[in-house]
Amino acid sequence: MPLENRPRLSRIPLSKRNRAVVRALNPMLVTYLEASRDLCETDSIPFGAALAVCRIIGAKLPVAGRATQRSSAIPAWRKRIEDRIAKARALMGRLTSFRSGNNRLRVVLTVRMAFAGTNISLSQPDITQKLTERIDDLKQKIAAWGKRIRRFSERSRRFNQNRLFQSD
Repeated sequence: MPLENRPRLSRIPLSKRNRAVVRALNPMLVTYLEASRDLCETDSIPFGAALAVCRIIGAKLPVAGRATQRSSAIPAWRKRIEDRIAKARALMGRLTSFRSGNNRLRVVLTVRMAFAGTNISLSQPDITQKLTERIDDLKQKIAAWGKRIRRFSERSRRFNQNRLFQSD
């Protein structure tokens, strides 16, 4: 299998069974490595052994031929920020719901979690003011995260347009 089409193998968990499989396979590798003639063949031998170990222990193998393709066009940092924004919006919705009088258990637990680590209890007389401050704080964080994504998108769009302009 060419190097470009090899699937990326995941790390196997460290256990007695997996270690025994690797120890059983190691002595067999020596004879093949001594008989190899060039670097490509030498490189293929440990890869084949690793693939065999993964199959023996039943590890999940990715589909071959997709090693060079990216899994997604969206960068990981952007996905993390979008997840943060989604969680903050959900929390903001629950806080707003609690402020308007919803006292369901799930909403109350979420509000307690939002104020965990602070000396604020839900029975305080100024809890609505604290809720409003927390909601405003979340709105500002969401705006900052959104602005970060927007700046990157605008920069990459400008970069691509400049590159197209220079090449055409």
